[in-house]
Amino acid sequence: MNTDTLFRPFIHPKLELPNRIVMAPMTRQFSPGGIPDDSVCDYYRRRAEGEVGLIITEGTTVPHKAASSHVQIPRFHDEALEGWAKVVEDVHAAGGKIAPQLWHVGVIRKPGEGPYPDFQTVSPSGYLRPEKKVLEPLSTAEIDDLIAAYTQAAVNAKALGFDALELHGAHGYLIDNFFWEGTNVRDDEYGGSLVKRTRFAVAIIESIRAAIGEDFPIILRFSQWKQQDYDARLAQSPEELEQFVTPLSAAGVDLFHCSNRRFWDPEFEGSDLNLAGWVKKLTGKPIISVGSVGLTEEFIATYREGTAEVAGIDELITRMEADEFDLIAVGRALLANPDWPKLIRTGETDKIKTFSKDQLTELV
Repeated sequence: MNTDTLFRPFIHPKLELPNRIVMAPMTRQFSPGGIPDDSVCDYYRRRAEGEVGLIITEGTTVPHKAASSHVQIPRFHDEALEGWAKVVEDVHAAGGKIAPQLWHVGVIRKPGEGPYPDFQTVSPSGYLRPEKKVLEPLSTAEIDDLIAAYTQAAVNAKALGFDALELHGAHGYLIDNFFWEGTNVRDDEYGGSLVKRTRFAVAIIESIRAAIGEDFPIILRFSQWKQQDYDARLAQSPEELEQFVTPLSAAGVDLFHCSNRRFWDPEFEGSDLNLAGWVKKLTGKPIISVGSVGLTEEFIATYREGTAEVAGIDELITRMEADEFDLIAVGRALLANPDWPKLIRTGETDKIKTFSKDQLTELV
């Protein structure tokens, strides 16, 4: 197996990387009081030393009191910024590049959770899932505050010396709560058609772009599936997917990060293209794919007690050689093997470890 395609430099006007391997963002809850400490620095530095082309951090929360669901999820504001500055310094010293994933958990947060337990959980329309309304809808003034919170976090990212930023718009969290018709039944400018349901994200992207300028890269992660419904789909066809991604691309997204549970799954009937492949075809923008790379089991199975054995990456190589997508994000394989890219490059695949839920604490 020739893995050279994984180690081609990625050249973009706003971002240059030594190879095509990205560290996928993975929630950890290992930041005491929401502040990244030396162990967090070490965690990311080890992956930079292992030759990851771009590290995308775990979700780190924007400055809004309902953004976090756990006191040890890292924040991206106030005193936590000093910790993140040290993370950036250590990753750059190891020759790596890094982007924070800016996050608001939205309706996933149960009332009373997180560092501000008295603050109300927020949702576009108050729905946790289509059949369950549990909260009051966000007002337009509250939406404006949230847009400002994301914008301030983006300004922080640039000021700290990060190489890019990623907006978490996937998996049933706040931005995705606006995308999905199951949690967004608004009848104002932020709800209605699929295109109108992109308006919250578009407003965030436009506000960020105005604040940080044109040269800093913005990545948007999105998914069809939700934690509330693994079979949910934002777009039922390529035509609907084009309606969805076009306004986001025009607003200023530089790279799309298309979250699949298995990267090899075709997205629409009649084509072998995965979600990332379709978004690249429709937008022409660089695309990150992701999903169970190098392992036999998708992530839900392993976090429910299963063990993921090491799998070959022949199909990944084939798809990347065909230019289906530009970059590939690796998650659990990098938890078990901080030097996974180096082992792939040198052909020492016999040293790659399996991954199980029981290993998680000792590996991170």
